[in-house]
Amino acid sequence: MICLIQRVRSSQLHIEGALHAEIGQGLLALVGIEKEDTEVTLARMLDKLYAYRVFSDSEGKMNLSVKDIDGGVLLVSQFTLAADTQKGLRPGFSSAMPPALAQPLFETMVSLARQRHSKTESGLFGADMQISLLNDGPVTFILRA
Repeated sequence: MICLIQRVRSSQLHIEGALHAEIGQGLLALVGIEKEDTEVTLARMLDKLYAYRVFSDSEGKMNLSVKDIDGGVLLVSQFTLAADTQKGLRPGFSSAMPPALAQPLFETMVSLARQRHSKTESGLFGADMQISLLNDGPVTFILRA
């Protein structure tokens, strides 16, 4: 499982021109689900995501997590993160979990995430989504579980 996280001041997600989800200060997390991922992998990623220290403390050091600042989290499924880009000029997706298997896993992730932190929003699996964000820093990390 791969999560590309961006520290944001705000983020909005639209589907078919309508606002579907939005957060204020927090994390935009793009989630790539790979073939070998399970609910165990998912739980490890959530542990890391909500505890990862990317927000500044009073001394300006990255010592606070999204939970510490009571920030929002916007989870968005993005299979392209699992792309193989090593060869050629076209990405390969053989390591991505097939949509029929990835969708229930992503929906479980969202459900468990909301149990852990009430300020969790999500996109819609498989939808054509438009995401806007005000990146804070910029601060961007790739997390693997």
